Amino acid sequence: MGKHTGFMEYPKKNVPYRDANERLNDFNEIFTEPDGEHLKLQGARCMDCGVPFCQSATGCPIDNLIPEWNDLIYRGRWREALDRLHKTNNFPEFTGRTCPAPCEGACVLGITDPAVTIKNIENAIIDRGFAEGWVKQEIPTTRSGKQIAVIGSGPCGLTAADQLNKVGHTVTVYERADRIGGLLLYGIPNMKLDKAVVSRRIELMRGAGIDFVTNADVGKETDVKNLMGEFDALLLATGATVPRDLVIPGRELKGIHFAMEFLTENTRSLLNSELKDELYINAKDKKVIVIGGGDTGADCIGTALRHGCNSVVNFELLSEPPAERATDNPWPDWPKIFRTEYSHSEAKARFGSDPRNYSVVTKAFLDDGAGNIGGLSTVRVDWSHKGGQQELVEIPGSEEHWEADLVLLAMGFLGPEGYLPEAIGVELDNRSNYRAKHGDFQTTVPGVFAAGDCRRGQSLVVWAINEGRGAARAMDEYLSGHSTLPAPGMTMGTAANL
Repeated sequence: MGKHTGFMEYPKKNVPYRDANERLNDFNEIFTEPDGEHLKLQGARCMDCGVPFCQSATGCPIDNLIPEWNDLIYRGRWREALDRLHKTNNFPEFTGRTCPAPCEGACVLGITDPAVTIKNIENAIIDRGFAEGWVKQEIPTTRSGKQIAVIGSGPCGLTAADQLNKVGHTVTVYERADRIGGLLLYGIPNMKLDKAVVSRRIELMRGAGIDFVTNADVGKETDVKNLMGEFDALLLATGATVPRDLVIPGRELKGIHFAMEFLTENTRSLLNSELKDELYINAKDKKVIVIGGGDTGADCIGTALRHGCNSVVNFELLSEPPAERATDNPWPDWPKIFRTEYSHSEAKARFGSDPRNYSVVTKAFLDDGAGNIGGLSTVRVDWSHKGGQQELVEIPGSEEHWEADLVLLAMGFLGPEGYLPEAIGVELDNRSNYRAKHGDFQTTVPGVFAAGDCRRGQSLVVWAINEGRGAARAMDEYLSGHSTLPAPGMTMGTAANL
């Protein structure tokens, strides 16, 4: 590394978000414009660590060449940093905004000090690349004559389409929604990922020769058997879209919604009319309770706050994480520690306190007398250890009642919806995901591949990119007998040829 003592000289300093009170008034991105000199010093903190765990098994799933582009930013070589970044990551503008950064959790510097600000640097590189006009469409010089259908336009499907197009296959992406982007478009709110950023990349892919078909619900309105006859191979990248429900007394009451329903309708209305059509679930002046933590729960909090909710409370089943790593959570594993997300800070700015309540189990939804949600009945639980296993024990006398006008269920997802695998005859595994092995990605139906959340289960955008790249290589090998595309776990380029 160019600055061998940088990690001792410069403290970690993240690029700040916009002021909470300011950003609560709009759905614009929460990020501020980074300063080049600031990023240079943060890049200088990257150690000459010998074994960069940031890009290994517990760090980056797509093996981003992190030390290399950190060093390039320190040296002011931004264009080369962008080239390094694109060698492993098709869409760094997505991961740079939405990824929780397992790379930082595995950073060697993180053993004793705050990790390198990898995510900030990644996002700045790709934004600089677009601003300078360095990011261009990649039109293949020749076509293979093979045609591939990708079902689903989320991060996995888009990645696979991008890779397959680069080696000359003709790719058509089918999306059941009215816009391309899947989770990136409707699952992540605009303040975390501006939809213009998604559209910008889609237009580059369209210009490179990829076809996109919207309002095409394959397995229902669009006959999958016809696609199998028309295309040489199919990729199922439909995501894990069956939400985990909370089947307790009162579940039938009006005003209880799944998180994705809430987030999707909000973004669609925002894009169509800047919310003027009112075709969304409005949290304005309501007492909102979000059940379930994680990114989706945090996004529900942030969206409800922007609507102008009267209050917001977040229930988390698990106990509050520790401030530092626990003894059973050593480096370089992902640190299971207490974190404050953007929307938690916003709730504190508006209402004066963090909205999260830990170790809470909801026992019943309460009727307001007119068939609407009026409140919740809960009990606190103790996560005691017995025989090496965590056991949930309800605490006597901890029952509580909470007022609520709107309840949002953000408890994760169970797997893909069943109608497509039924129509095509694909076998499922014991978790109801498409049965296909990582690295091979072939389902039990010849010529049909599966990747992403529908294969591995609910996961991160960066893992979707890993799966999309891997599936593209497997499909290229299936169609061509060999492939020049990198496999998961393989990178193109080393520090030796900087």
